[in-house]
Formats: sequence, C-alpha cells, structure tokens
Amino acid sequence: MNVGSASGVGGLGGVGTVAAASRWVERWERQQQRYAIDREERFTVISDVVERVTAGGGPAAPLLLDLGCGPGSLAGRLAARMPAAEVVGVDADPLLLELGRAHHGTALRFAEARIGEPGWLDALLLERPVDAAVSTTALHYLGEATLRRTYRELAERIRPGGVLVNGDHLDRDSPKVHELAVDIGRRRAERQQALAHEDWESWWSGVRADPELTPLLAARDRRTHPHCEGNKLTLTDHLALLRESGFEHVGTVWQFGNSHVVVAVR
Repeated sequence: MNVGSASGVGGLGGVGTVAAASRWVERWERQQQRYAIDREERFTVISDVVERVTAGGGPAAPLLLDLGCGPGSLAGRLAARMPAAEVVGVDADPLLLELGRAHHGTALRFAEARIGEPGWLDALLLERPVDAAVSTTALHYLGEATLRRTYRELAERIRPGGVLVNGDHLDRDSPKVHELAVDIGRRRAERQQALAHEDWESWWSGVRADPELTPLLAARDRRTHPHCEGNKLTLTDHLALLRESGFEHVGTVWQFGNSHVVVAVR
C-alpha cells in the first residue's frame, strides 16, 4: 500500500541519492547479522504471526506498527509480505529514518518518535486502531516504568484480537539456565558472523565519512539522545506486565538461546 511520508516528519534535507541510501541500508542489514540470533528466521516468525492475526480482518487494510524500526528492516519485510497493509515505522533516529524513506519509497510510512515518552503514540497520527505492533531488539532499552507504561498504551491502541509481537533478548528466570541460553546464543552468533563483514562501530564510522550523509548527520547531532535506561526484567516478568497491561493471551512462539519472540493478543 502506498502510504507516503508521515505528516510533519522529515524535512532534514534528504539523502543525496536513492542509491546511497540503499547502499547504507544493505550494509546495515549485513552488520545486524552479528547481533541478532537467527535474525531472518525471527523476522519470518514475526511476519507469520502478524499475517495470521490480520487475515480476514475486514474491509480495511491492516494497520501495522514497527517500533524501533531503524531503516525499516522488519517493516520492509512486512510490507513485502502484506502489500495491502499500511506499515508505519517508528524510531527516534532521524538519520536511520531518512535512509529508510529513501530506500523503501512509498511502501512504508516513517515517523520520528521516542517510544515511551509522553504523547509518543499521538505523534504517529493514527486514525484507527492498530491491528499489530511489532518490535525487535528495541524494547529492552526501556526502563521498567517506561516499559510498563508503553505496554499499557499499546494495549489501549491495539484492537481487540490484535497483537503485539516482540522479538528480543530476554533473560530466563533461572540464572543458570540464562547463562546456558546466552552461551548457546553466542555460539550460534559466532557461526553466523562469517556473513557479517562489519560491526556497529565500523558502520557508523563509514556513515560519518560519507559526504552524501553530512546533512543528515548534522541534523542527528543536533538531537538530544535519550539515556538508555534498560531493565533487568525476565521473560516471566514481561509476560506478567503484558497481562497486567490488558493483553488477554501472552506467551512465547519462538526461542533460541536468550532470543525470544513473545506474542501478546488483545
């Protein structure tokens, strides 16, 4: 579905060329393989859940949110899988958002917002209830109080029968089992790293050396970047918070090491 840009979002001068944006998005995809266990399989599982939940949902196209979307890795896959859907990518980083806009064109709508801040959902200009909200390796950066509020706010915006799907690194309740899960995940990641030719630091160093991205970097550097609060919630803690927030059915549909896909159905 061609949804264009978010009203009032953008205006940063844009990427020099679409080719430049695509080059950096493709490099982003490669470096992210270093940090996400079975990243493509996890994306596929999340997309499967969203497709199942939204199938036969009525005459309106599904409305999907990708929280902490970066340049649109998961959002782009959802749009390709469900071309009739309206997919909104949400992130606080203007450079990553602008790369996503240039690379994905009208297939996605991107909105700049800091997840969990007061009024962040209002800034997305949503005109109807959300069918599905997804996130990958983003919500663990939120503090416990912020996460609790975010879960509650999402439960209020997601339609009955809709779903929140979170793919993230979550601790097991037993410290010993968690230790083993982390080690298993580390071993799998090491086997995958042969496919990733750069890491987070080298990607950003390369971005800063590219003159085509200078206007975006200047705009990004003018932003106040929030402190990463983080939390020490276990998987069981997350499930309990989701139930308290108003989700009726919660559980895990995929797991490897300490990487999980958690589903919460309204």
